[in-house]
Amino acid sequence: MNVRKKVRQLPLRLAAGSYMLNSGLSKWNADEVTAKQLQAFASGSYPLLAKLDPQLFVKALSVTEMAVGAAVFLPFVPSLVAGTALAGFSGGLLGLYLRTPGMREEGSLRPTQQGIPLSKDVWLAGIGVSLILDGLLR
Repeated sequence: MNVRKKVRQLPLRLAAGSYMLNSGLSKWNADEVTAKQLQAFASGSYPLLAKLDPQLFVKALSVTEMAVGAAVFLPFVPSLVAGTALAGFSGGLLGLYLRTPGMREEGSLRPTQQGIPLSKDVWLAGIGVSLILDGLLR
């Protein structure tokens, strides 16, 4: 990867990577109540997650967020790899937004007040796709 491409990606990678790292770190020591709440919310859209132990779920979520964040943050990770990881993870978050009742206005993609925290994850998807395109169009 040339230096100009790395410099051009730097703002995107620093913003998204540090956000994901912080999100994962903040969940690492989640208490039992928080773990149960996160798992219950996620399993509403992805029922398979209800079978996991809540603490295992939150640890796996934390590690995944930190791994994706590190891949995006570190400039030596190829943009195609980092972008694919970020787009995949943010796709799951947007799935929560689209599948969870009350997150969107009726018959619309526009978020309700409750949906704003999830709808903003569209920027992570956009960054992920941008990194993928950079990786494919070198």
